[in-house]
Amino acid sequence: MLLAIDIGNTNVVWGIFQGRTLLAHWRLATDPKTTADEYGILCTNLLVRSGRTAEQITGAIISSVVPALTGTFESMIGTYFACTPLIVSSDMDTGLTLRYQNPKEIGSDRIVNASAAHHKFQRDLIIVDFGTATTFCAVTHAGEYLGGVIAPGLGISAEALFARAAKLSKVELARPKTVIGTDTAGSIQSGLLFGYAGLVDALVRRMEQELGRPFYVIATGGLASVVAPETSSIRKVEPLLTLEGLEFLFRRACDTPSGSDSR
Repeated sequence: MLLAIDIGNTNVVWGIFQGRTLLAHWRLATDPKTTADEYGILCTNLLVRSGRTAEQITGAIISSVVPALTGTFESMIGTYFACTPLIVSSDMDTGLTLRYQNPKEIGSDRIVNASAAHHKFQRDLIIVDFGTATTFCAVTHAGEYLGGVIAPGLGISAEALFARAAKLSKVELARPKTVIGTDTAGSIQSGLLFGYAGLVDALVRRMEQELGRPFYVIATGGLASVVAPETSSIRKVEPLLTLEGLEFLFRRACDTPSGSDSR
């Protein structure tokens, strides 16, 4: 049984796989102050509640964009699950050719998503990940990772608005009944949701213009299901793409002879 962990800036999303099947997954708050023991107790308790035990875990893989927590989770997995995790990096065999000027600058979550999407779809792709930041990654049908775009995430954009505008209160990130708001809450929701959908469509359009052909656009991340229906560019939502990518990369690493690198 495989333990797959995606450490993001806002949430730690983790799941367990039996073979290629995702059996269960959970979402925890990201907190660099949380200790390995605290995360270990949380994870093992959730595992037990799902009817599994720590002893059933035989492998682990981590994607982390929070360096302060990478070591914490390595220690936690060693102590509570008795295995050494594989850490995702640009140096590993991803099945992609990384055309980035400095591949080490690519966030591990972007690498995981791109690898998973390429393996799953085998076509020209733009992957939009709605996380703390919203990232856009362009991957060709031949597996070339060309680069992408990083924009402020919808959540932090909303937080900035509420923090800097004294008379505006926080509202739920939900679809308003009309674009033209008839109250303050509806006006804010319209600006956030429809405005952000416009940002996505505009960036995708510009990327395709630069690439010279249309790309198939997929979305993942916590807010994908909220924003995607309001766009004209996103064709499919893959909510578990990152966890599926972690399983794929772990399986690929296990199948690759030591010392080889097919990037």
